[in-house]
Amino acid sequence: MSSTTPANAKQERRDAAREKARKIREAQQRREKRNRILIIAGVVAFVAVVVVALYSILSQSDPQLDEVDSAPSTALATGGIPVGASGAAGSENEDVPVVDIYLDYQCHWCAVFEQTNAEALDTLATSGEATIVYHPIAILDGSDTGFPMRAAQAAAVVADQAPEQFTAFNVAVFAAQGPEGGVPLSDEQIAEAALSAGVPQEVVDSFGGDAFRDWVKASTAQATEDGVSGTPTIRIDGEDMGGDWQQPGALETAVAEAAGA
Repeated sequence: MSSTTPANAKQERRDAAREKARKIREAQQRREKRNRILIIAGVVAFVAVVVVALYSILSQSDPQLDEVDSAPSTALATGGIPVGASGAAGSENEDVPVVDIYLDYQCHWCAVFEQTNAEALDTLATSGEATIVYHPIAILDGSDTGFPMRAAQAAAVVADQAPEQFTAFNVAVFAAQGPEGGVPLSDEQIAEAALSAGVPQEVVDSFGGDAFRDWVKASTAQATEDGVSGTPTIRIDGEDMGGDWQQPGALETAVAEAAGA
């Protein structure tokens, strides 16, 4: 005779139902955990593929500076063009602050910077108080036919073949755009600006080539890698300039502070 009472049978059914529900929950949890792992693994794999693809694309489109076959003879290995006491591209002053200027010739604010600080830059370099390193890059339009690329290539040609006129050319290109800057110039207008700066005709005649195109691209890529996200970027001894460069005298003060540090 069974000792199981109706109450006990009911309790056993409840216990069995709870156990079955527990097993179902655990199975569901295992499935959800497995799915999360698969999703995460898939995302990680996708990101890895994208990173590799981007690196491959960038590596193919932007040569590294040490891979460039033709660079201006006056340029530094870092891509900049230094100007020291002689006022010519390729010269440097020793044991003084280094002022790096990253500029795009189509940049409105680069034109404003030039208008505000051209005289100060010339004085700092020629007096031996600082070495000014110009980085002409094509960050606003890196296409082969864009104004930033064409102007930066022309600057590289001047630095290479007419280094004494390099800073004057830099000023003239911005001046040719008018007081507001940011105006794309034609090849003829770039040539006119160069001639007005004293660049010899035979040098101007070589602007149309692409000898330094890869150098400009590599310099632009290097600048981006170095944290330059916009122009103008002004760095003194590798640090972003403090203060407002739009204020007359601010640049000279920042250089003096760096010299005394």
